Amino acid sequence: MDIKTTDLPKLLGELNAIGIALSAEKDHGRLLEMILIRAMEITNADGGTLYTRTEDERLKFEIMHTKSLNIHRGAGGETIPLNPVPLYESDGSPNRHNVAACAVLDRKTINIPDAYTNTDFDFSGTRKFDKMTGYRSLSFLTVPMTNHENTIIGVLQLINAQDLETKAVIPFSSLAQQLVESLASQAAVTITNKSLIDAQKALFDALIKLVADAIDEKSPYTGGHCRRVPVITNLLAKAACKVDYGPLKGFTMTEEEIYELDVAAWLHDCGKITTPEFVVDKGTKLETIFDKIHMIDMRFEVLKRETEIAALKRRLAGLGVTDFVADELNTELAQLDSEREFLRGCNIGSEFITDEAVRRIDQIAGRKWRTPAGVEAALLNEDEMDNLKIGRGTLNAKERQIINNHVSVTIKILQSLPYPKHLTKVTEYAGGHHEKMDGTGYPNRLKGEQMSIPARMVAIADVFEALTARDRPYKKAMPLSKALTILGRLKLESHIDPDLFDIFVWEQVYLPYAKEYLNPEQIDIDKVELKNIPGYVPPPVN
Repeated sequence: MDIKTTDLPKLLGELNAIGIALSAEKDHGRLLEMILIRAMEITNADGGTLYTRTEDERLKFEIMHTKSLNIHRGAGGETIPLNPVPLYESDGSPNRHNVAACAVLDRKTINIPDAYTNTDFDFSGTRKFDKMTGYRSLSFLTVPMTNHENTIIGVLQLINAQDLETKAVIPFSSLAQQLVESLASQAAVTITNKSLIDAQKALFDALIKLVADAIDEKSPYTGGHCRRVPVITNLLAKAACKVDYGPLKGFTMTEEEIYELDVAAWLHDCGKITTPEFVVDKGTKLETIFDKIHMIDMRFEVLKRETEIAALKRRLAGLGVTDFVADELNTELAQLDSEREFLRGCNIGSEFITDEAVRRIDQIAGRKWRTPAGVEAALLNEDEMDNLKIGRGTLNAKERQIINNHVSVTIKILQSLPYPKHLTKVTEYAGGHHEKMDGTGYPNRLKGEQMSIPARMVAIADVFEALTARDRPYKKAMPLSKALTILGRLKLESHIDPDLFDIFVWEQVYLPYAKEYLNPEQIDIDKVELKNIPGYVPPPVN
């Protein structure tokens, strides 16, 4: 018994439900499989094949099903060991030997009641398959999948319609053909829309990474930062979703939410695209267009020359004992060399500067030297003194403000974008990476409870990447043990989220990142004793 017209309302309802289900499916492989299985169900077909049309004008086998033989190939099943079907022969002529190719070339459905009596197409491959398996491929329904742009994107081929009661193989009825044609049209539109969405997403992702790469390329000293922060953020997010203990037990993020966080992490520093290079690239405290330490070196050379000249004049005038003058000269020259080396050391950025060092800078600055114009001047001017006294890194207060402004620019840029619904939190996540739990961060001085957990993740990732980066001009590549120690102190100082820090340590989020992105000598795991990390608390017992 074939499909009855009395079943039409039910079948149309099923067809509508299939269309809704197809629209909801996001995985491309599962989408193709659903199309084929549903087509087999509404026609009671025993088997089927779904082909997709490739750019080089071939039909690629995507999925093959045969219920009675328990065959499931493609889309998560066994691979399909068959070459694609060419739409055109090597000489450019149309391939009219294959029924699937003809359905595309002629843009019409081909309904064959019995493949063994059909002489229009080459079914030798089908007969070979039947001989190997004991199967009997009789009725074929081959439907081109035409989308809303009137483009054929694939072929849906069904084999062996079965009588609903006797299970005998029967031809595909005209009603079954109309239903499959309707389904094929819906499926083609869905596949095309899905492909367009995937293409737009791929373009969006590429543009995001292009912006991040442009920022990283802007400075040789922060190159890779925008690429590495998303890695740490993603590792931390997945660890937080996995833990079944502690304050964040039960915290979850969907795939879309993690993607939204990834986008934010990639774009968290996009505001740096407006930051002047001389600030981003400031490798030493005195660097502007060039490193002014060389000017100070020159002044020391002038002082040393003047000291030597004064000593020689005293000897010529017979005003002193020769040995005494020589000893005094050597002592003074050694003192000048010592002071010059000290200032060179101060010029290199560090995590802090001592009060003693500040006092010595002031003392050295009081020296006088004579300029080429013959004018007496202080060895260091106020600008040089202020820069040499920088306590952390290489930036002075004005330059740090310029750098800090990149977050405000980031927020402004990201707020101007027309986000789809699943990306509306990108600005919040990206714009909070310099905020602190105690409200002393910037630019908005947000406190912990004012920030979402994902935003706090980006903040931790940003700090950890900066600590362990091996390309910063003002410090050597920091070993893992020291970075975790500093991160622990930041927890105790209420700068970073304490619960996320605990997960970061408990789940060893740092380890896979370190193995891929740090120098081998930085990974001093043998020195990482968790109990010695400031702020460390053991995980709760379940």
